[in-house]
Amino acid sequence: MPQLAAQTRADAALAAASATWVIRAGDTRLDVEVRGVEVRGVSDRERLAELRRWLDEAARAARLPSGRFPLARARVIVREIDSRSRSPVPWGQTRRDDEVAVLLFVRRGASLDALRADWTAVHEFAHLAHPYLGDDGRWLAEGLASYQQNVLRARAGLLSADDAWRRLDAGFRRGEAVGEGPPIEALGRGGTMRTYWAGALYWLEADLALRRAHGLSLQQVLERYARCCLDGTDWLSPAEFVRGLDRAAEVDVFVPLYRRHRGLRAMPSPDTAYAALGIAREGAGLRFAGDARARALRAAVMAGE
Repeated sequence: MPQLAAQTRADAALAAASATWVIRAGDTRLDVEVRGVEVRGVSDRERLAELRRWLDEAARAARLPSGRFPLARARVIVREIDSRSRSPVPWGQTRRDDEVAVLLFVRRGASLDALRADWTAVHEFAHLAHPYLGDDGRWLAEGLASYQQNVLRARAGLLSADDAWRRLDAGFRRGEAVGEGPPIEALGRGGTMRTYWAGALYWLEADLALRRAHGLSLQQVLERYARCCLDGTDWLSPAEFVRGLDRAAEVDVFVPLYRRHRGLRAMPSPDTAYAALGIAREGAGLRFAGDARARALRAAVMAGE
């Protein structure tokens, strides 16, 4: 029996050190491959175990309300790199060729705590919930991932709800600092701060409209869309995507908001959304107040309900 127990522990250690594994969520899966970490000793195995814990946690944070991932199957490729960046994950990308793959480049030596505090993995996993939208829909794609990187991490307990709101607001302020420019749909690969954070405000406004008028949430609509319509390798126009969301939810929310936002030349104000949520700006920070309805709405958003 002691020999069997020792073998079981050895098998578990070998599994933890494996450079490939599968993260399952219901009938969906992510196939993970880690590159750049050679399994030669205890320290390497410990590093792979850290990377596995971080990835598993981030992936599970990005699940739909049913517990599934948006796509039946996707790849995740992690590469450790030498980098002077202070970020634990200097770069991430979601690639859509014959398959969908999330690419994450991790700074060698980044601690598990730093990885768990970073937003990049959840941001990239959030991209699995939409098709490719082209340059004119980049603000919708990056806006969704930027909104979700805060909401989903709060839902999973990786951030407090108040901290998630502060991070969203910090993004909105970065978008405001850019000033006026071309319509957001024309920014393409430029104007990153306005692209990401004006886009995030679009999704916050959609989430609030769904909750207040239809008893639905953005997370529930993304689930419906994933089940009926989502193909991760599809290339849709942004107009087709928002029409699909409205059809999946049987509402008229996403298209009117899209028509209002697409031509904006500056970061829109979050004041109307904040009023509904009982949030007010005070200097560089936020004050959380509001009546019971506003507090309940604010809590529901960050609970991912």
